Amino acid sequence: MSGKSSIRIGGAGGFWGEALSAAPQLLRGGELDYLVFDYLAEITMSIMARARAKDPAQGYATDFVTGVMKPCLPEIASRGVKVISNAGGVNPRACADAVRALIDKAGLDLKVAVVEGDDLLARAQGLADAGHTEMFSGAAFPPVDAVASINAYLGAFPIAEALARGADIVITGRVVDSAVTLGACIHEFGWQRDQHDLLAAGTLAGHIIECGPQATGGNFTDWRDVADDLETIGYPIAEISADGSFICTKPPETGGKVSVGTVCEQMVYEIGDPQAYVVPDVVCDFSGVEVTQEGPDQVKLTGAKGYPAPDTYKVCTTYADGWRGGLMMAFIGLDAADKARTYAETSLCRARALLRQANAPDFTETSIEIIGNDSQYGAAGSSPASREVVMKLAAKHPDPKGIGALLKEVTGLALATPAGLTSFSGGRPKPSPVVRLFSFLLPKDQVTISVDVDGEAASLPPEQGTAFDPANPNRPADPVPATDGTVDVPLIKLAWARSGDKGDKANIGVIARDAAYLPYIAAALTEDAVAQRFAHFLDTSSGGGRVERFCLPGAHAFNFLLHDALGGGGVASLRADPQAKAYAQILLDHPVSVPADLAGRL
Repeated sequence: MSGKSSIRIGGAGGFWGEALSAAPQLLRGGELDYLVFDYLAEITMSIMARARAKDPAQGYATDFVTGVMKPCLPEIASRGVKVISNAGGVNPRACADAVRALIDKAGLDLKVAVVEGDDLLARAQGLADAGHTEMFSGAAFPPVDAVASINAYLGAFPIAEALARGADIVITGRVVDSAVTLGACIHEFGWQRDQHDLLAAGTLAGHIIECGPQATGGNFTDWRDVADDLETIGYPIAEISADGSFICTKPPETGGKVSVGTVCEQMVYEIGDPQAYVVPDVVCDFSGVEVTQEGPDQVKLTGAKGYPAPDTYKVCTTYADGWRGGLMMAFIGLDAADKARTYAETSLCRARALLRQANAPDFTETSIEIIGNDSQYGAAGSSPASREVVMKLAAKHPDPKGIGALLKEVTGLALATPAGLTSFSGGRPKPSPVVRLFSFLLPKDQVTISVDVDGEAASLPPEQGTAFDPANPNRPADPVPATDGTVDVPLIKLAWARSGDKGDKANIGVIARDAAYLPYIAAALTEDAVAQRFAHFLDTSSGGGRVERFCLPGAHAFNFLLHDALGGGGVASLRADPQAKAYAQILLDHPVSVPADLAGRL
């Protein structure tokens, strides 16, 4: 515990592949106590696992070492900025060794810690034998020989322990995204495990900055507000106080903006039930969080609530399940959409003929989407007579040769296609493995966590928790739907929105631009209305595909959770949008009935 009343944490990375300009910009931007980086997603883990299988020295985010640490280490050291990152992936020790080599070469005095215990791949057979089932679908554990990675989502207290042991740089494997921020708060402010509201507030701060510039104007509904300076967009800084309140801001003289809209969009991003946002250290309730504009690019957040930590870790397993492949090609001219669909269907027909000749099974799944013809809008589409479209054709098959047959036919048919086909890139795509996600819960006492600071290692006592009952939170009452609307306006006139994914679930957060608009939004965006809007994406077989609506009265918002909505999600999906990134955009032109006088003011 440092005794500080507040700390400044810069969110310098939101995914593996993030721009390398973030860390230098944040370091230039004034006083800073921490830089935090979040590199990991479920599919990233499987990619890193394959890299480690080929080379035991790999399996981590190499650009964290070469693109961030190498050029920035001298300034990090001179200013006393601490770094926390999950760049370790499936090989945090190798990542730490690479950073230590840079430190030694530069003649610096910095301590590097490694947090381990999340990687459970060596226990695959035992976990399978234990009969663990998928936490959402109830499916059986995947074949062990197909498993690529198994990682428990660890929390923030091991990071705080590493900092308490003198670490300047903390490298972890799989931790929850917000843990890199919460760990710093626990260390600096001495927050305890039973201070649930504080832990929830620190988790919220981490959630706001974990996706980098998504909190400062990136992916913003009102994108024109920031379009002129996106090239210099600022990365977020959380100024966190010991009482859990914090201000989101960005470095001076950078692009983008920090507003109630940009921050609220990030708050609702990928949260599921806002009153049961579960991380290893606390169960968060964000429904009463208030978001206030304190000044230019200064937004304050207060009111996060917490419940005791759960007694389990979420464990994510990735495994191979067949092969997939596909490509995109453009058609230009009259009847472009019809030509593109004819080409795609003919290619599939010819590929199936090849499979029958080889006594091979049919494709397990196929997908044709005509981008530019409202293919993503389903029944809400207007079927425009576009004169230029992109055909996306994809399929899955148990054998890569089956995918190869499709790719051969779709390219080989090019000279027999309807007129107007064109393609920018040359060459035939290759089949790629389908990687599926299998999530389950594991009691905390079955996971051993260790912290190693430059060779001084210690195992930590097993973490404790209590089972969480999602029925426990007092649910806020939905606003009474307004019934006096006479004029339809598109939702975007009344709200901001952001969407994202969790496995095969999609979420869409909708935030009223003014609290007075929420009753009209409530009337228009019922669970049934949203289900109808996305009926073409929802898998309703076996009773799936339901839609839930949650209210966040503090932010004048709703969060919609769409189950079985992404065709498997990630690289298990054949969709053009397998991660629901555009679902909010699809919803934003949904009609909302409002009084004529209100419509006239919009």
